[in-house]
Amino acid sequence: MKFIVSSTDLLSHLQSIGRVITNKNTMAILDNFLFRIEDNTLTITASDLETTMETSLHLDTVEKEGAVAIAARLLLDTLKEFPEQPLSFTVNSSTQAVEISWPSGKFNIPGVSADDYPAKPAMPAEATQVSFPTEVLLEGLNRTLFATADDELRPVMNGIYFDLQENGATLVASDSHKLMYYKRTDIVRDAAASFILPKKPAALLKSSLAKINDTVTLAFDDKNAVFTFPGYSLTCRLVEGNYPAYRTVIPTNNDNKVLIDRVELLNAVRRVSVCSNQASNLIKLTVNEDNIVVSAQDLDFSVSAHERVNCRFNGEEIEIGFKSTFLSEILANLSSANVSLELADPSRAGLILPVETEDENEETLALLMPMTIGV
Repeated sequence: MKFIVSSTDLLSHLQSIGRVITNKNTMAILDNFLFRIEDNTLTITASDLETTMETSLHLDTVEKEGAVAIAARLLLDTLKEFPEQPLSFTVNSSTQAVEISWPSGKFNIPGVSADDYPAKPAMPAEATQVSFPTEVLLEGLNRTLFATADDELRPVMNGIYFDLQENGATLVASDSHKLMYYKRTDIVRDAAASFILPKKPAALLKSSLAKINDTVTLAFDDKNAVFTFPGYSLTCRLVEGNYPAYRTVIPTNNDNKVLIDRVELLNAVRRVSVCSNQASNLIKLTVNEDNIVVSAQDLDFSVSAHERVNCRFNGEEIEIGFKSTFLSEILANLSSANVSLELADPSRAGLILPVETEDENEETLALLMPMTIGV
């Protein structure tokens, strides 16, 4: 096996898929990248068994095809030290030893037989398929990923729920305290289908799609999903189980509506929350006719703060408590200049919606459960 490849191109592709590899792999072979050459195309694979990511590079110079597994950390650390230049890889087919040479030097590293590398699961021909414009899928991941849970007892909450219906595609994530809902009415299916994408592959997709401007093809069955986009593919095992009926928890009669500048409210929450109790992160919103008073206190350290933010309010004066970190996360993950807070009473979930939308086919909504303010 012998080929020549650009050092910077190779490093860029390896860094994109290298995040799949964990420090505690169950199989030693998974500490390696799998290199395979066929028809002048180098395909590199990284896997942790549950998630497999592949990337492909076209090579101008290939003297011999083949496959080998090369230590990921060693290869990444080495390539970071190279300027842009061609690197020649030569693999001994009997010993799997790998020689990497360049005009002024070379080094040798051991390789591992490609036969030991686990194959990725095959997707059946009858798998469900749907296409997303890259910017749409990326926006959905950006809006929802932060709201996923880390709950060993309820693994279905540890991912993003893809709900594909005749009236649109919806991505939902929730940790039972907050919920993010993102819907595209221009992506529809003839028949309903759904799956739960785990947090790790969702994060890998989010990072990779930021560099792509094309279409993502998705195929999935009841166990696995494959995302394919130019130069890359990601195969992952799905979370098994039934996602909660999220639509039933979204209130429809929150009559107290506040229109407020998103950034002003976000900054006020961040400033005031410095004085909140470190255990609860509780802040209080007192809403009246023309302003919201954001306040917090920590009686243990005798500190408190409050800030007034102008708003437009339609409803009766209300006091409601929220966890400041959750409210800040939601406000930071919305892009609208203004948001609408829709409240019912201090014990019921509040809704946060963007007022302006750049795309008429997009619907975004956040739900946040309140906290008891106390006496």
